[in-house]
Amino acid sequence: MAHFDIKEGEDFYYNEQGYKVFTEKFHLKRGYCCKSGCRHCPYGYDKKTDTFIKSDKKNK
Repeated sequence: MAHFDIKEGEDFYYNEQGYKVFTEKFHLKRGYCCKSGCRHCPYGYDKKTDTFIKSDKKNK
């Protein structure tokens, strides 16, 4: 995996429980889906069905 600097507020934020939540921008910068069911996944992955749902987001 490529190493790059991440910025709070741009690549991630902290949720109410204090966990780091990665943004869509971070996922696109990373370049692939980790299949963890991330909240802001731009790749359309559905963890419940283990499938990818077509999404216009990845074409941006």
